[in-house]
Amino acid sequence: MSRKLDIETVEIGQTYETTFWANPVESSDFRFRATHLDGARAPKVVLSDDPQIRPGTPCLVRVTAVRKPARNDRGAIEVSLVRHLDFAIEGVYIDPIVSRKLQVLLESGLNILLDGPQGCGKTVLARAIASSLGMEFVFFNCAAVLDATDFLAQIRVRASESGAPMTDFVKTEVLLALEEAAQHPKRRYLIFLDELNRANETARNGLMPSLDATRKLYNPVSNDFLSITDNVQFIAAVNRGSEFTGTFGIDAAQLDRFAPLQLTYLPVEEEAKLLEKRHPELSKTLIRKIVQLADMVRKSPEVTTGLSVRATDEVCVYLKHPLFENEQAHILPEVLKSSFCGRFQGRWDDVASDAGAVWALIQQGIKAIAKGKLE
Repeated sequence: MSRKLDIETVEIGQTYETTFWANPVESSDFRFRATHLDGARAPKVVLSDDPQIRPGTPCLVRVTAVRKPARNDRGAIEVSLVRHLDFAIEGVYIDPIVSRKLQVLLESGLNILLDGPQGCGKTVLARAIASSLGMEFVFFNCAAVLDATDFLAQIRVRASESGAPMTDFVKTEVLLALEEAAQHPKRRYLIFLDELNRANETARNGLMPSLDATRKLYNPVSNDFLSITDNVQFIAAVNRGSEFTGTFGIDAAQLDRFAPLQLTYLPVEEEAKLLEKRHPELSKTLIRKIVQLADMVRKSPEVTTGLSVRATDEVCVYLKHPLFENEQAHILPEVLKSSFCGRFQGRWDDVASDAGAVWALIQQGIKAIAKGKLE
């Protein structure tokens, strides 16, 4: 949950960054409404009627009035538009073209499908979107979904007072969020469906009416259909490819209910910056070396699967630990045998396996870096 501003700190003339959406209150004199200022929850609803405002586009605003500051249940913060801001998601790197596509999709309220290799940052991106746009983030792992009703409720068997078995439905995070969104139309909710294609196709079919103009979903708890309000947006993430076991295909009808965005691993410089923030105990030179070696593995046609950022992060965890911090250069190859090679089939010393191919690439990369031939 994001922090909340104190009403006493909000003064007329101050400027804040915010993102507006259409005001659901039809009788209001203000067409646009926001809930956050500078990434923190505003103490009162933020209102504006400036015709230049584009819903979903970050902007800089100036406070023009604070109505009923002493009331906790009433009042508002009125603002005027200063200028629109470039679309940016705090704390993550996005390819500039992908960023512009993402802005269009978020402003349009379309369902988004993030398609990319494991560990490229899909979940991190979804969380950052919610945080930057002041949306309530709801995470749901689809890997445990076996039936369509599992998206909204899970069956729990318990003993009654007489000892007889009884079946209850336990609401999932998704159902709780949908009910809350209906009760709080001024809030916006981002429901993130992680590993969507690990739910079998039959189960996903039950989700389809929620992703199109129907905007309804069967609720097994109440035994009727639940309407999904306009303040809810869905983002799903998938890993597609023959190398991912336990996944199911996504047919054309299901794909057509999403706007797909292809993601990939961070550029070397951006991944290095990320790891430098997480592991300031390590030198920038060492971190760059780790990322360069990972980049070689990812780009090699000899390797069939990717190498996630979790792998490079794990190497850093090893090297900064007191057990290894005094012998980082010497121990690095041994750490890479487990953190890099260990994520592939086979063993690092088996040249015929994927792990063996990765180890050969690592050895080549270490020599190239030592000779200054790898930039």
